[in-house]
Parts: sequence; structure tokens; C-alpha cells
Amino acid sequence: MQHHIPNIISVFRIFLVIPVIYYMWQDNWQIAFLLMLLAGISDGLDGYIARTFHWESELGATLDPIADKVLLVCIFIVLGIKGIVPQWLVVLIISRDAIIVTGLILYKLMTNELKINTLFISKVNTSLLIILVLLHMFNLAISPVSELLFNIMSVMIVVTTVVSGALYVILWSKYFVSHSATSK
Repeated sequence: MQHHIPNIISVFRIFLVIPVIYYMWQDNWQIAFLLMLLAGISDGLDGYIARTFHWESELGATLDPIADKVLLVCIFIVLGIKGIVPQWLVVLIISRDAIIVTGLILYKLMTNELKINTLFISKVNTSLLIILVLLHMFNLAISPVSELLFNIMSVMIVVTTVVSGALYVILWSKYFVSHSATSK
């Protein structure tokens, strides 16, 4: 049973989406911040536990990025609607995730395999997104945060989003070419 703990943590993160969004809509930034902090910690914790105790699984390799994408896409949509982050940033983040998911679905349809290789830059991007969300919530709930810090974080996110999106396109292209060559 213990080997399921990382997957349970990932599922817990998915279930956190609803209360985080609810408290964001209510402008209760203190509770939203605490729940998002918990979600951010859980993102690192599930992977750490899986690697430390060798409890990695195919399910976990799928659940973890799904939990991240569901949480962050929903949060950025709300932040964009409320005018807290620029809408172009929301579109960029969602577009990258749509490219990744589309590539994954096409690969699955072509090969009947599910191959998820999370790139290091993608992990950096996810961490930066979580930090940016936490900074905005901290800014709204507790104490003002420097505009310069928001700008630096935004630039880092744009770079890691564009680079990781491009690398996924290259990765999926290689998978398709490789599969096409071996299936002939």
C-alpha cells in the first residue's frame, strides 16, 4: 500500500483545484495562498517520495504532470480573468500545455503507447509557475511584493515556457519519425 503514496499525493493535488479556485473567486487570498502552498509542497513531495523509496510507477508518471497542468491552468485562467496576470501570459501557458497534450494524444493514437518523458526544463517551468502563483497570492493576502520580482519571474516563465514547448515539439517529432521508420 505504501508504494501508492506518491499517487495519492498527486490525486490530492488534483482535488485541491476546486477549493483553491473557490477561494480565489471569493478573493479570500489567505486561504487560497495556504492551499496553493500545500499544493506546491505536494508537487515536490510526491516525486521525492517516489524516487527515494523507488515507488515510481507508470501511473505516477502520468498523474503528476496531469495534476500540475490541471492545477496551474485553472489557476492561471482565474488570475487572467481577474486581471492579476496578463492574458497573453495565460494564453502562452495554456498553448504550451495544449501542444504537449496534443503531441501525447497523437503519439498514443499512432503507436498505441503512452510515452511521457518530462523534460527538466518543464520541471523548472512548473516550479516557476507555482512560485509566481504563490507570489501573487502572497502579494494579495499578506504583503506587497516588488513589481521587479514579478517582471523577472514573468521573463523566466516566458523563456522556460517557449523553450520547453519547442523541445516537446522536437521530442514528439523524433518519436513520430522513429515510429514511422520502425513500422515500415
